[in-house]
Amino acid sequence: MDPMKPMTPMKPMEPMKPMSGSQPWWPEDLGQPSTSGSQNEMRYAFFPEKRRLLIQQAGKLTTYDSGDRRISGVSQQASQGQSLVFTDQNGSVPLDDLAKVH
Repeated sequence: MDPMKPMTPMKPMEPMKPMSGSQPWWPEDLGQPSTSGSQNEMRYAFFPEKRRLLIQQAGKLTTYDSGDRRISGVSQQASQGQSLVFTDQNGSVPLDDLAKVH
């Protein structure tokens, strides 16, 4: 039986590359949203300084004028045919209450 050979030292590991953040899906001129999220193939972002709420569903981006509302969240109302309802400083805001921006 041959004697055991010494182990070869480990090579230093390469430094980890930083993870790349996801790219924003909204127009750059809007800046950073105060809130954003996604749910059931829909995503939204709210820009209070620009008074804009953006919603992307099935690849289609729609912009809404939020007026004086300060959007803070979203829910989907299954009982109402999958309609979107947002939350603002005064309570619930159905998406139909917001004006589309052309």
